[in-house]
Order: sequence, then structure tokens, then C-alpha cells
Amino acid sequence: MKSQPSTINPQPTVIGIDVGGTAIKLGRFLEDGTCLQSLNVATPQPAVPVAVLAVIVDAIAQLDPHQQAIAIGIGAPGPADAAGRVARMAINLPQWVDVPLVNWVEAQTGRPAVLANDANCAGLGEFWLGAGRPFQNFILLTLGTGVGGAIILGGKLFVGHNGAAGDLGLITLNPDGPACNSGNSGSLEQYASVRAIHRRTGMEPAELGEKARAGDATALAFWQDYGRDLGAGLASLIYVLAPEAIILGGGVSASAAFFLPTVRAEIERRVQPSTRGTLQLLPAALGNDAGRIGAARLAWDRVTGARTDFQQ
Repeated sequence: MKSQPSTINPQPTVIGIDVGGTAIKLGRFLEDGTCLQSLNVATPQPAVPVAVLAVIVDAIAQLDPHQQAIAIGIGAPGPADAAGRVARMAINLPQWVDVPLVNWVEAQTGRPAVLANDANCAGLGEFWLGAGRPFQNFILLTLGTGVGGAIILGGKLFVGHNGAAGDLGLITLNPDGPACNSGNSGSLEQYASVRAIHRRTGMEPAELGEKARAGDATALAFWQDYGRDLGAGLASLIYVLAPEAIILGGGVSASAAFFLPTVRAEIERRVQPSTRGTLQLLPAALGNDAGRIGAARLAWDRVTGARTDFQQ
């Protein structure tokens, strides 16, 4: 992420906001993606909607005291409505059901705003400034506390007719698998997330990565199993979407060297060459900044009237 010191700048800017369970990340961006200033603040606990709103409004005032930003983009956990105004649900945040977050932010700041799922924002960020730049059709999978996803089709973010498409971690991998907070059982998230890894091994991904780097046979075997599960889940997505690339982000991807070869082998075993074509598997490039960068891109699309989905 390109960054410059904060100054009064006559060029139009937007604010991108990534709302997480522990931190809220903001940035003020020019139209070319240059970040003029960034700010991270703690998410209030409990992270009920009105408390989060108050923190967001205060952080915007800190980040943009001269009110130069012309629009605000917000990424939040869980799906947004198709209009990009209502946070429909966040299963890991209390009281987040049908929260009119954009209405609230616009009323408090006097500037237009738009909302999307946080993983969708990360996908937009990678498409704009990261590993997705060479592609018009790709999937982003975020392997973190949960498993999120984003779909870019024809150079546009695809969210479906009701705004909820792309929740890739909730596809079923094993019908008889562990229960998921979503109400599903055996979802990909229950095999590929940080929580799933801890449940399966009693260890954190970073610890397993260190053990694998030291040649620990048990850790290496786990990452083989992990790669097979992830590859099986990705195979279903490839058959549906036939993307040019799959980009892997999130904290678990730091250990990709130990599971990516198995993922590739599993995809080659399960997916016909005519469907997978020249599919590329790539690490995400923007790290923890992807969400706020993508939220800023969402805001620029809001300003310019660009379409970010395929709604009819």
C-alpha cells in the first residue's frame, strides 16, 4: 500500500474502513490507490452496533479533520444487502442483525457511504492493487478466524441478487462434519479456519508452521491433511466458476508452503483439465491492508457510479 504523510490535499479522497472483531482499520485514499493516512483503533467490547458506530465516527474525525473525503466505504463481517446499506448479519458480533449502518454513518458524517462484506472488500483490494491485478476472473479465499471469500467475475465483484453471494467458507465439505455457527454442518470453514486448526490439533497455525519448518513429522502430516481438505473444497468452487486464479489470504496462508503443493495435487486429481485450464494458485499481496483498500475502492465506485456486481 503506497502511503504519504497526512497533509491538506486538494485532490478528492475517500475513506476505506475495515471493521473487525478486535480492530477497526481506516485509510484515506486518492483515486489511484495512494494512501494519504491510515489509522487503526480497537473495536469496542462488546462490539454492539451503536458502540462500533461511535468508534467509526470518532476515527473518521481523527483521520479526516478537514472533511476532505467525499465518500466512505465500509467492510464489515457477514453479508450486506444488495444495495450496500444494511449489515444483514455478523454471526460473531453481538446484535448485528439488519443493522442500517450506512444510514447511520451518512447521518453522522454528512457524506455518502456504501457497505460490503469484509472478504468482498479484501477481494476488491487485491483486484485493485494486489495479486488480482492481472485477472478479470478470480476467487479470493481468506483463511483466518473463519473462512471468507470474494468472487470477481468479468472485473466486477459478484454478490448475487440479494447481496449475499461469495460466502465461500460456508460451502459443505462433509455433510456429517462439525457444526458451524451458520447453522450448516461440515462447512469448509470447519476444516480450514484458525478455529478448526486449533480444534483439530490443539495448536495455532503459527505454531504448526514453526514445527513444520523444523521438520516435525506430525506437523508436516497435518498440513498434508489440511491441503487435501482445502483442495477438495476449492474443487467444487472451480467447477462452478472456472476462475483464472485462486488467491489465498488470511493468517493461515503464512504456512502455504507446507500445504499448497497438496492443494494443487488435489485440484488436479478432482478437476478436469478442461475446467481448471491454466488456473493459478497465488498468495494474497496486501496482507491486513486488503480490507480497507477494498473498502476505499468500493467508495470510489460509489462516487463514480461504477457497478460492482451483476444485479439485473
